[in-house]
Amino acid sequence: MKVFVTGATGFIGTAVVRELLDARHEVVGLARSDKGAEALKTAGARPRRGSLEDLDGLREGAREADGVIHLAYVHDFSDMEGAGRADRLATDAMGEALEGTGKPFVLTSGALVLEPGRLNTEEDPTVGTGRYAEAAVSELAARGIRSSVVRLSPTVHGEHDQGFVRALVQIARSRGFSAYIGEGANRWPAVHRLDAARLFRLALESAPAGSRLHGVAEEGVPFRKIAESIGRGLNLPVRAIPPEEAHAHFGWMNFAVSGDSRASSALTRRTLGWEPVHPDLAEDLNAGYYFQN
Repeated sequence: MKVFVTGATGFIGTAVVRELLDARHEVVGLARSDKGAEALKTAGARPRRGSLEDLDGLREGAREADGVIHLAYVHDFSDMEGAGRADRLATDAMGEALEGTGKPFVLTSGALVLEPGRLNTEEDPTVGTGRYAEAAVSELAARGIRSSVVRLSPTVHGEHDQGFVRALVQIARSRGFSAYIGEGANRWPAVHRLDAARLFRLALESAPAGSRLHGVAEEGVPFRKIAESIGRGLNLPVRAIPPEEAHAHFGWMNFAVSGDSRASSALTRRTLGWEPVHPDLAEDLNAGYYFQN
């Protein structure tokens, strides 16, 4: 299968590209820079220069492919609504090219925007900016596209991760202690990036139209445990801070640090035969590479 992958040069995207190539798929990856294009060539994929703003280019890339995995996103946490709208425009453009073909189109959302305080399943709706991708999946399925969405855990972890956990390590290092809010009982789902990459491939190959899938290996890791692991890794004290001090301490990360979204992947596992096999978050933190400068 010839697969068009947006976000192909990112932390998750590079793992997805390798997973697809190892499964003997042909990959065309969206690349915003010469460096990204060269990295894709080295991996064995074909680069297509462009960006999410190049809607005509996205349409053409999707039209020429047998399937699409859409991983790219504008990670501007100061304008999350704007980022969501940009994602929807890109999704609509690629959807136009795939309409009526029955081809697979795998989108990406997040488990952090599920309802807080309880265990969410794949059948539960998202809240906040996640509604853009979620609404698109149902609409695309109605237009003759085998659409699915992978709701990724807030921490997709592994070596070379530059996401939320790496940011927490940097905050702890700069503040001189690792912090959690209140009792630290709020929970984050977690998944290793190689397990997530396999899920994207399985979704591309066989997910039913309109599927919601959970990229979740651990249903909910208590945030206090994450903070304690970071404290041990940096040899720093671990402290609780009151909610009213959280924004001053965590800055832009506060929305994520205060999140409490537990998620099950039982339906995903039954539907696709997906089973996570790579290290959990605690093992990755204990491995030490998160604490290397």
